[in-house]
Amino acid sequence: MGFWKFYKEEVEVIKDRDPAMKKNMEAILYPSFWAIYNYRRAHKLYLKGKVFKARKISQKTARKTGIEIHPAAEIGKGLFIDHGHGVVIGETTVIGDNVTLYQGVTLGGTGKEKGKRHPTIGDNVMIGAGAKVLGSFSIGENSKVAAGSVVLEEVPPNCTVVGVPGIVVKQDDVKIPHNDLDQVHIPHPVQNELKRLSEEIEDLKKKIK
Repeated sequence: MGFWKFYKEEVEVIKDRDPAMKKNMEAILYPSFWAIYNYRRAHKLYLKGKVFKARKISQKTARKTGIEIHPAAEIGKGLFIDHGHGVVIGETTVIGDNVTLYQGVTLGGTGKEKGKRHPTIGDNVMIGAGAKVLGSFSIGENSKVAAGSVVLEEVPPNCTVVGVPGIVVKQDDVKIPHNDLDQVHIPHPVQNELKRLSEEIEDLKKKIK
């Protein structure tokens, strides 16, 4: 992909998902713009067997942008990394189309396994700030991972995941639209139940008195 074609596509991606963008030229100011562009270059080199050149590009880009993407990772179209600092995408990661990642996200492994050891992220997935997805399993399409969550096992499509470790708190057949990228206000069933029990105890105390 040539630079200008990439630029035009990336402008539309950023405009769709970041209300802070006011003019098209602002796209080149986003760390994710250069991180993804250089990943595409490095990935082509990696596929040609030019591993050292590919890694050199990815490491130089990581130092400049704070976003580390291994050139062997497989990434679809429409990836958006908001802010981006501290994002790590491991070697055997597979990312589908129209995925959104926030700062501090790690798509990593759990140790020194061989073969496929990083997650597979389905289309239209959103992963909130500071979330960690660790291991060789899939996050199903249209799913949403809350900020700060740690996901250690398979997530079906159309789910909302929250907590440490991450648990599914919602599953339906509704696609998450890109104008609903709220990564924080997600109900947690355990916290909700503790709140309900606390309120019930207080009510019983009042009745006893």
